[in-house]
Order: sequence, then structure tokens, then C-alpha cells
Amino acid sequence: MEPIYTGVITFARGVFAVQGLKFERTGSEHIPRTGGAVIAMNHIGYFDFAYAGYSALDVSRLVRFMAKKDVFEHRLSGPLMRGMKHIPVDRSAGADAYHAAVDALRAGELIGVFPETTISQSFELRPFKSGAVRMAQAAGVPVIPMVLWGSQRVWTKGLPRQLWRPKVPIRIDVGAPFAIASDADVEAETAALRERMATMLHAVQESYEPLTGDDLKYLPARLGGTAPLPEDAG
Repeated sequence: MEPIYTGVITFARGVFAVQGLKFERTGSEHIPRTGGAVIAMNHIGYFDFAYAGYSALDVSRLVRFMAKKDVFEHRLSGPLMRGMKHIPVDRSAGADAYHAAVDALRAGELIGVFPETTISQSFELRPFKSGAVRMAQAAGVPVIPMVLWGSQRVWTKGLPRQLWRPKVPIRIDVGAPFAIASDADVEAETAALRERMATMLHAVQESYEPLTGDDLKYLPARLGGTAPLPEDAG
């Protein structure tokens, strides 16, 4: 383990315990114990990156996340992000981040990516960017789909934070890795990744504890919730 990353993990676990979060993880065995891979995740809350790392820890791995450069420029979070070897992304000029991620994948790292690029306020999958597939193809490593559910109940875009003792279940499901052939059509593979993750997400949503009353705001309209429709959401 790395001192900075280990310290952050220890601190985070303490915070999650105080909050009363209940983590339920399935599929962690799909994360390779060695070698590079792109972990593609849905994005429904501000702490998704922190929760997603739990599944990798189950197999004694660390994930390097791609995050917007503003986080690296903050006086408090910046040194931590750099110390944990996460990768800054400048959305106006993303080539440097892309090449850094490919190099890290070739060196055997796990790289965490949110193909939607931003939080889905409908809690359905937004359109995917092709970066996750392109990086995996360039580095010759697999893509591992991962879905999270419940994190939107702690803190998500456009809704009040529930940081003090939310006591909610956080579900994390990891799917089987799949390879991207060197001559594969990137857009077709990206569509296939999204379809695979949609199937996983629907299964997790449907097996999650029922949400009622005020908590319906955390549920997609498709399931009877009051979250905005995808076409109306940010």
C-alpha cells in the first residue's frame, strides 16, 4: 500500500462508519489482482469515486481516477490527489490526460472512468463518451463495468446533502471484464458497454430497498420516482 492513499482510505472508512453507510458489494472477483484495466462506472453522486474503490480493495488493488483538474488545484485536495496518483483532466485539452491514462494502464494500473463525464440527475445512464473504450483499446487492457446505487442518497447534484448519519445502503456491482479488439469499432463498443451497464444498473435498482415518500426524489421516473426524466435532467 501507499502511505498517502492508505491514510485517505483509513480516514474515509472512519467517516463512512460514522455515517452508518452499509456497503453491499458483488462481483469484486472480476477485478484482476494484477495488470491494467479500465473500470467504467455510472455517476449518480459526488462520492462515487470513494465508494467505487471498495471493490478494488477487496482484491488488494488501488484505482487511479480521472478527475477534473480543478480538484488538483485546490490547496487541500490537490496534494492528496497527486499523492494518490490520480489523473487530472482538462476538458478543454484532454489529450494529456488520455496519454497519461494509457501509460498508466500499460504499466499495470487500474484506471477509474465515468463515461457519462458528469452526474446523472435522472439516475439513469446518460450518453457515454468513448474515452474508456479508446483507452482500453490503445493500452490492450480490458474494460470492467461497474454500477453503483444508493450514493445519490448521500450527496448528489441539485439535492440537499445528507452527510450526517444517512444510514443508507450503497450497492456496488462489478461485471465481468471484456476485451476491446485492436480493430474494433470504438462507437459500437461504447454502445455495448452502455447497454451492459444499463442491464446491471436496472438489476441493482430493482433489488434495492424500496424508496417511498420524500425518498422518491432519489428514484428514476421509470421506477415511479420523482427524479426528472433523462431528457429533462442535467
